Amino acid sequence: MTLKDTQGLDAIDRKLLGLLSEDAEQSYATLGDKVGLSPPAVHERVKRYKASGRISGVTAQLDPMMTGKPFLAFLHVDTTGWGKSTAMMELRDLPELEEIHSVTGDTCMLLKVRMQDSKAMEALLKRLYDMPDVVSTKTYVALSTYLERPVQAGITEF
Repeated sequence: MTLKDTQGLDAIDRKLLGLLSEDAEQSYATLGDKVGLSPPAVHERVKRYKASGRISGVTAQLDPMMTGKPFLAFLHVDTTGWGKSTAMMELRDLPELEEIHSVTGDTCMLLKVRMQDSKAMEALLKRLYDMPDVVSTKTYVALSTYLERPVQAGITEF
């Protein structure tokens, strides 16, 4: 009998999900060789992950430099009231905006943006300050990125 954790995943599930997060284009045969399952068994597990929502989609990772977006920044946005306003959520349509988070601490919202340059950042800041609920912002420009990856399947026991 295979032990499952509180999320209903066993060790093979975690390994398989980890392999898929590294390269989702691997064949079921290749994945099966790596986790000790037959290709049909891997296929069944992947179908189950998709049906349950554990795998919510498969995307291509684009190179920021090759897409003309080498400027990475994080913005703390303070608003009056709760930050998740209709206007703030409409920003999700901007291709420069990669993430929006409601956070605790000394700010309301945390935005991850990737764009062409500081001029584009200035234009985004102007757009933010044109919103009636935005009180202030703090911008943190990333000089270098040492680790950026999708959600990982593994769990560290502390």
